Amino acid sequence: MNRATEGQLVIATAGRDANKKFIITCIINDQYVYISDGDSRKIEKPKMKKLKHLKLTKYVSNEIAQGLQQNLKITNSVINKCIKSLDSYREQEV
Repeated sequence: MNRATEGQLVIATAGRDANKKFIITCIINDQYVYISDGDSRKIEKPKMKKLKHLKLTKYVSNEIAQGLQQNLKITNSVINKCIKSLDSYREQEV
């Protein structure tokens, strides 16, 4: 998967957030996105990150993606829960 989408699970590959999992909350342009994990990076203050410093996964949270598209309020607990559920789903596949 080469294109980033809102609600997609990503893994940071650079910086102090390296190897942490995040959800893309907003696509700024073809180089930058906002990411949040609902814990250290809240939805109210997401981190701007270059796409080249992120490993894109094939997992997308439909709940978050639809909420962002419909301008619904997404809570930090929903983001945190989705990261954990997508991560556990990923481990079951291996």
